[in-house]
Order: sequence, then C-alpha cells, then structure tokens
Amino acid sequence: MKITELNQKTKEELKKTASDLKEKIRQFRFDLSSGKVKNVKSIRAARKDVARILTIMNLKNSSSVKSTEGGSF
Repeated sequence: MKITELNQKTKEELKKTASDLKEKIRQFRFDLSSGKVKNVKSIRAARKDVARILTIMNLKNSSSVKSTEGGSF
C-alpha cells in the first residue's frame, strides 16, 4: 500500500485495514508452519503495511490533539 492511499482513508478505515492485515499475518504464520506458504516476502510486506498504517494513525491522532489543545503557557 502506498502512503498517499492511506492518508486519504479515515481513522475507521485505517483501523479496519490494520486488523485485516494482522489477521492475514496470523494466517501466514499458521500456513508457514504447515509448509503451505511459498512466498515468505509477503509476510514482511504485510508487517510493513501495518507499521505504515499505525504511523499514519498516530500522526492523525497527534495532529487532532494539537489542534484541540488551545492552552497558553
């Protein structure tokens, strides 16, 4: 997945995508142990996609916190 695609999604869509990918990773691990997986690199790509999604979610959360924080020092 590309970052530009992920930036366009809402927080709920990002959460759903992340949970789907985590389930896919879990299934990969089971298939890997049983010898069904031929392309091991796909697991790595899915893990990186989850990391990208979590990073974007954190950035969106921090930007929303900063915008609602209006206190003066």
